[in-house]
Amino acid sequence: MEVKHHHSSDFTRIFDILQYQAEKYPNPNALNAWVGGRWSNYSIESLIRHTDNLSCWFIRNGYERNDRVILMPVMGSPEWMIIDLACQQCGIVTIPVHVTSTVQDLELILKETAARLCICATVDLCTSVHDANQRLGGQVKVYHLDPTQGGYFRWQVAEPASEERALLQGIKNSISEEDEVTMLYTSGSSGIPKGVPLTHKNIVHNIKSILPMLPLEPQHRVLSFLPFSHILERMACYGYLAFGVSVYFSQRKDTFALDFNSVKPYFCTCVPRVLEKMYDYMQAQLMDKSLLKRKLIAWAFEIGMKYQSEGRMPFLFSLQLFLARVLVLSQWRKKLGGKIRYMVVGAASLRPEIGRLFSAAGIHIVEGYGMTETAPLISINRFEPGQNQFGTVGLVISGTEVKIDQPDAHGQGEILVRGPQIMKGYHQRPDLNQEVFTPDGWFRTGDVGRFINGRFLQITDRKKDIFKTSAGVYIAPQHLQNHFAKSLFIQRCLIIGFQRPFVTALIVPNYEVLEAWCVQEHIHWTSPQFMVHNIKVIARFQHEIETLNEALANIERVRRFVLCPQDWTVESGELTASLKPIRQRIVSNYQNEIEKMYA
Repeated sequence: MEVKHHHSSDFTRIFDILQYQAEKYPNPNALNAWVGGRWSNYSIESLIRHTDNLSCWFIRNGYERNDRVILMPVMGSPEWMIIDLACQQCGIVTIPVHVTSTVQDLELILKETAARLCICATVDLCTSVHDANQRLGGQVKVYHLDPTQGGYFRWQVAEPASEERALLQGIKNSISEEDEVTMLYTSGSSGIPKGVPLTHKNIVHNIKSILPMLPLEPQHRVLSFLPFSHILERMACYGYLAFGVSVYFSQRKDTFALDFNSVKPYFCTCVPRVLEKMYDYMQAQLMDKSLLKRKLIAWAFEIGMKYQSEGRMPFLFSLQLFLARVLVLSQWRKKLGGKIRYMVVGAASLRPEIGRLFSAAGIHIVEGYGMTETAPLISINRFEPGQNQFGTVGLVISGTEVKIDQPDAHGQGEILVRGPQIMKGYHQRPDLNQEVFTPDGWFRTGDVGRFINGRFLQITDRKKDIFKTSAGVYIAPQHLQNHFAKSLFIQRCLIIGFQRPFVTALIVPNYEVLEAWCVQEHIHWTSPQFMVHNIKVIARFQHEIETLNEALANIERVRRFVLCPQDWTVESGELTASLKPIRQRIVSNYQNEIEKMYA
């Protein structure tokens, strides 16, 4: 076989990016982690050294090309990056698994992949893997990354001998961009996990398409806090290495606010949930005792909602915007460390008004769209003027084709994609591959959408979530769910009505706002499970729903609703790992309440 020499001024495989950074703009703080009360840094040189050493350890211990190693990280970290890249250099396929996976899921993954090794973030996570492993006769060795406990995976290994280095170099040279590098299990909303194998080429295509687009310079600081078992955050971290920026890894969900303050990042990737919480916090201030404060926030929001990302602003408006920022909207930037300029939001749909308000506050928010099967990018809004439209997922990335299948009168239909980033097919699932690929090679996303102004892609719903009422009318729930979530009092909602005479909703109240309102109205506050039955509370929600119903067509209006006593969670199986509601599960959990609405 002919070996191509990889010139490091470019990269064709993910691990080439290490050398690419080392030669283009070596960063002494390439990766940073919070250790023992301070940020400890890894230079690109030390990263390369650790990665090579660990690769040699894998080879010495009999790991071969196409062996599979399961990784169960929570958030990213330098050691996860090193373990991941070390596996890649030996041709080992990594299998990142969500920490919320059930024992049944794990058993299926262990069985299908015949993995030899599993590394978990914590000792606790090892337990569920042990349970699954036991059922299969203990095929997999299980380690964790907590240095204070037994069973710790020592990723810092001794320097290898020179013949081992030569062996590693030979293996690296033989790995092609067409080789599988990782396999991610996605459950979608169906529940049964399916393996998505991705090649170097799939992921590198997306990294290269984003390099000219993000306003990042070497040495800029970025914060990484999304789950590292998702392809979005992993691709982002590989991309950060290619940019030569300094990556800081958040340690835990609860140190999130502190991390923003100490890192003062310039950029991050984010999910809508984070922005919604900050938006809700500001909304809750609209319940404040002081009339002046309430008026001020309402005025700032009103100005922010008029913000357009392109074109020159009239002088009066730019003055008002400046005041709104100084007096109110700058609180968001302060909470995020004060230096944040740009954010890319993905994983679930962002309410357009939130994107607009944050951008008005000086934090430019762009929404993108992708799937695990497309490694993950399909389209993204841009940061240049005129290239960002709130309420859409932006422009299709270079080298990628998107078409709308059998569009209706409004130009809506299923979104089909073709391009170098698309997986070859689900692992061992010829039945599914037949469903998701058209005979001429288009991948069916299962999402319904259309093009706005001929170029901005807009997702209107999941194909399988769109339903017909018993009157035969089609309802797309996602747009309605976002519409009702505009209310200060509504955290999130699920629109119901499949084969029913009218539309109803399950509503999760925004409990902070509700509590503040109860105090203001002198309603005795006890706990959510009692408050959802309080007559005055229900009347307040009735008023919110009626107000929002006015903007809707008669058939889309919510006629009845149920207040849920607690938020839906990943742990309860009501949300996917990327925080999208799992319709079947929520509906079955609230079956009795739903039946009562239609009784």
